[in-house]
Amino acid sequence: MTRDTAVTRYGKLSITLHWLMLVLFVGVYACVEIKGLLPRGSEVRSLFMGLHGVFGASIFVLVWVRLLARLSPRPPITPTPPAWQTALAHLMHLALYVLMIVTPVLAWLMLAAGDKAFPYFGFHLPALVAVDPDLAKQLKGWHEWLGSAGYWLIGLHAAAGLLHHYWVRDNTLDRMLGRRERS
Repeated sequence: MTRDTAVTRYGKLSITLHWLMLVLFVGVYACVEIKGLLPRGSEVRSLFMGLHGVFGASIFVLVWVRLLARLSPRPPITPTPPAWQTALAHLMHLALYVLMIVTPVLAWLMLAAGDKAFPYFGFHLPALVAVDPDLAKQLKGWHEWLGSAGYWLIGLHAAAGLLHHYWVRDNTLDRMLGRRERS
């Protein structure tokens, strides 16, 4: 019995983490958008901000698992894209990983500088910086800017996947959906 060892799609762990991260990002952004509709100081608004933090911290935890999963063989894109597309894809993935790592770190620093706890599933993470309201305000601006940039990064990433699937007609999206290649 022979076995085809060519990798044609991502492994189950990578696929699961990819789509779980999407769900967490939807949660992060939905909480922020809903929070904006609620009155300041309300319990419901605080609940959504708490969920925003849990979803964001979960992204931070899982991104490290994703990075480890990237060490496994990656399926090639067929047909092979031009070098400039591959370079843009690598740049996009780098930007997404920066988003998934830096944004939660900025939140953690912002909360510490604002003399606020960073709870995560009942644990309170240690303050990484001294209390400094000016620094907290600056970090909040960076956190929000990067979060806003995330809308664009995620949108471009999704658009590129759909472009490759429906226009270029390569296996880029199929590799992450876990489906067999199209004939």
